[in-house]
Amino acid sequence: MELPTMRKPLIFWLCVSFNVFVQISNAFYLPGSYMHTYSNGDPIYAKVNSLTSIETELPFSYYSLPYCQPLGGIKKSAENLGELLRGDQIDNSPYLFHMNVNESIYLCTTTALNEHEVKLLKQRTRDLYQVNMILDNLPVMRFANQNGVKIQWIGFPVGYTPPDGSADYIINHLKFTILVHEYEGSGVEIIGTGEEGMGVISESDKKKASGYEIVGFQVVPCSVKRDPEVMTKLHMYDNFSSTSCPSELEKYQPIREQERISFTYEVEFVKTGIVFVIFLRTVRRDLTRYEELDKEAQAQMNEELSGWKLVVGDVFREPDNSKLLCVMVGDGVQILGMAAVTIVFAALGYVSVRLWRTMKGTTEGWRSVSWFAACFFPGIAFIILTGLNFLLWGSKSTGAIPISLYFELFFLWFCISVPLTLIGGFMGTKAPQIDYPVRTNQIPREVPARKYPSWLLVLGAGTLPFGTLFIELFFILSSIWLGRFYYVFGFLLVVLLLLVIVCAEVSVVLTYMHLCVEDWRWWWKAFFASGSVALYVFLYSINYLVFDLQSLSGPISAMLYLGYSLLMAIAIMLATGTIGFLMSFYFVHYLFSSVKID
Repeated sequence: MELPTMRKPLIFWLCVSFNVFVQISNAFYLPGSYMHTYSNGDPIYAKVNSLTSIETELPFSYYSLPYCQPLGGIKKSAENLGELLRGDQIDNSPYLFHMNVNESIYLCTTTALNEHEVKLLKQRTRDLYQVNMILDNLPVMRFANQNGVKIQWIGFPVGYTPPDGSADYIINHLKFTILVHEYEGSGVEIIGTGEEGMGVISESDKKKASGYEIVGFQVVPCSVKRDPEVMTKLHMYDNFSSTSCPSELEKYQPIREQERISFTYEVEFVKTGIVFVIFLRTVRRDLTRYEELDKEAQAQMNEELSGWKLVVGDVFREPDNSKLLCVMVGDGVQILGMAAVTIVFAALGYVSVRLWRTMKGTTEGWRSVSWFAACFFPGIAFIILTGLNFLLWGSKSTGAIPISLYFELFFLWFCISVPLTLIGGFMGTKAPQIDYPVRTNQIPREVPARKYPSWLLVLGAGTLPFGTLFIELFFILSSIWLGRFYYVFGFLLVVLLLLVIVCAEVSVVLTYMHLCVEDWRWWWKAFFASGSVALYVFLYSINYLVFDLQSLSGPISAMLYLGYSLLMAIAIMLATGTIGFLMSFYFVHYLFSSVKID
């Protein structure tokens, strides 16, 4: 069973491990959140998120369908920027549980369904939309058997359509299982999060502290036809007898006009242990290294392949569109850096300006380079996301970014990212200039004609780094678009390390090959030798859409997929191209500084 990462800091878990007996269970922890400690009988409210589908990729509000609403009305939970960008719309719900109280509850009975509601329910059912619920920051899970394999899914379907497609049935009865861990206080500080925020158990209360923590939230969805005349006599949260999920279609609740649907649920609490999941493992040895030539072999190669010496006066000549190259390399460093430390490396306009200063030999024009570096990739991302957002607006999807969020993004962009990049650029003007080991001739050397275009070799070089990535890319895309769990982060770390190494090697080898045939125009070719892997990533994404996302329905869903894939490919191009360019620059600099040429 795949288990995502723990919800508490590692140090906290190590402390708790001395006080808790660990045993295997199906616990599910979300990164970056804290569990609340409950006492027996404490009320626990579940929340609902947007309805999602792997067929359309267009999220919709939970209450866009005729579901039961809370007694106090619908209230949106506090949303952060990430939730809005993901299209999440988290609301309160009428689903109420009491810690360690097993019960069967009646919620409500709808009014007679009209034509619009029936059409909408049928459409959501046939588009395989899933209901997403959250309890104490844990998503609801369900299990299904397919071909003898037990599969874990997030959420449960809106309804069920039999293979013959004769009718549609709504899921109106939920059988919840809540896994709890009993905590016995033993002097360990507990931090819990409730509706009011974070609370800390005081030192004097630690010895008395005990309670239950929710470590799993599972559901078995059912469709049960009930007599509305009998059910309307009940009030919300009244108890009724337990119900088994029927196996005959005649006992399912159909979706049709003038039908009144009763919603009910059951809950069972099960005590369980805690699973420790460690997904980042230490890489104890290098996976690969550059092949080093001994001095004798290197001397022999210098005698046989001496063509690169002939371009000594042109190898550091400024390339065409040098400003654009500086901007793309700077943005590539930002993308690589932000994966580790977002804010600090957002200031790496430093790299763009210092590279520009190295090429030009002067700081003149550094402001425009910094501005381009601050706006190049964010501008591309903004244009793509704006186009996709218009599609989501037209579909009335909750995935659409509201206008207010656009102003927030502009604020983050121009009030944080741009100033940091300009500061980094200013620091680049103060950094010492990288001196070339040889002097550039005033007249460019003529590049010998070649039998085949050099760019053909450059584009073909991208197949090598793609070969280290494409298997893992399948699992990543499946996790993003099919809702499958991704948990092999250790292997992903290995793949990324290999990708960096292969990108560097490919670019260096190709640069050396061009220098050997007296082609001194290596700058852009070094960038795209490794950056061309993005082309194959995008082509693979199209292949994945055609052959693995056949259930994706409608042109809007396909355009969303292609838009996000294009954005991903551009980011990969900038990151991998930067790796290849910087390694090639270091290689050329070292090559011409280590060999004495008259």
